[in-house]
Amino acid sequence: QVQLVESGGGLVQAGGSLTLSCEASGGTSGFNQMGWYRQSPGKERELVATVTSARTIVYGDFTKGRFLISRNSAGNAVYLQMNDLTPGDTAVYYCRFRSTTDAYWGRGTQVTVSS
Repeated sequence: QVQLVESGGGLVQAGGSLTLSCEASGGTSGFNQMGWYRQSPGKERELVATVTSARTIVYGDFTKGRFLISRNSAGNAVYLQMNDLTPGDTAVYYCRFRSTTDAYWGRGTQVTVSS
């Protein structure tokens, strides 16, 4: 069982930056993928960015070079640096850990961007 602890959400003005962190514990060895998804009220959860243990990265189209995902050298933490934020980025951001057999979600962290 993998546990995920997210941090770094909050309130920021448009044009500002935030960095989200997610630390995983328990069963994180082997090939895996960590990443971020987000969900706004009335919308489906969507991909923000993911990075595998082999350091393969995928970004959602909307990030347009504004977001940067990274993992620590131990592979048990993932970070999302978000720049040039807009009110459209307001959402709950969820961390996900996916192994070859299972997927785990964090509880989410709220990001609110004011205009």
